[in-house]
Amino acid sequence: MCEFCHQHGEGEKWYLKAQHYSADLLADLRRRSYIKDFFENPGRLGRNIARLDDLNRLPSFVRAVVKPHIVNRQKKTHYGQVLPLEDIEKIFSFVNSIVRLPCVCRHVSAGTEQRYCYGVSMEPGKDTTMGRLIRSVGADYLTGPHTDGLETVSTEEALEQFRALEKKGIVHTVWTFLSPFIGGICNCDMDCMALKAISKSYPSMFRAEYVAEVNLDSCTGCRSCIGVCHFNAISYRLATEKVIIDQKTCYGCGVCRSSCRKNAIVLKDRSEVPAAANLW
Repeated sequence: MCEFCHQHGEGEKWYLKAQHYSADLLADLRRRSYIKDFFENPGRLGRNIARLDDLNRLPSFVRAVVKPHIVNRQKKTHYGQVLPLEDIEKIFSFVNSIVRLPCVCRHVSAGTEQRYCYGVSMEPGKDTTMGRLIRSVGADYLTGPHTDGLETVSTEEALEQFRALEKKGIVHTVWTFLSPFIGGICNCDMDCMALKAISKSYPSMFRAEYVAEVNLDSCTGCRSCIGVCHFNAISYRLATEKVIIDQKTCYGCGVCRSSCRKNAIVLKDRSEVPAAANLW
């Protein structure tokens, strides 16, 4: 299991622990200040990505020292993990509030308001502590067609939206705000700063607790899965006219599975796949 499962989940999936979504954690003044600063200064994300480009131009021995420092700092503050849809469903089964809000990353990358992020809370009702905190920010990216910046959605509506996004090749992720508090579930593509960081060899989130595997008897070699993989883990073998998944590269998001017309791709527990069991 991932590092957070051992640190915060007592050996179980840490993001399925209801206490990590609680208002008690959000009551911490340092955490509230961190969240407010996060939403007030979205441009910082873009600047951080630019700094990664600068770091990658440094000698390898310097990167070997700096990179672990950056990653360890992020794990303490704002870090994520990839989740397949079935684990999203489990989270939505116990949280009491789900709100959809504009995505900070898309605001920075594309300059548009796109509502791919979801705030989740154990607090019942519409007026949650997180909701009040975000509304107080006043960041311009929160002003759009919905002037309060937030849309309350039901569990059924949220799941329908997630399924639709997955069909478009979007990866689901869960995020901390001063770990282990979980404040949001996001839907990521290459406009996402986290995926940009991964593409620059700086981990910004754990891989899923799963890894994808192809049933070669069912695979027709249509290659529809290749185009939706954000991690370059799938390739086509001309000799067999089938696709193959590099399980050492796979993040276990399950998006390729959703694109497969023949149901030839399944997710397996990462611990059961020797090639990927210790890769996070």
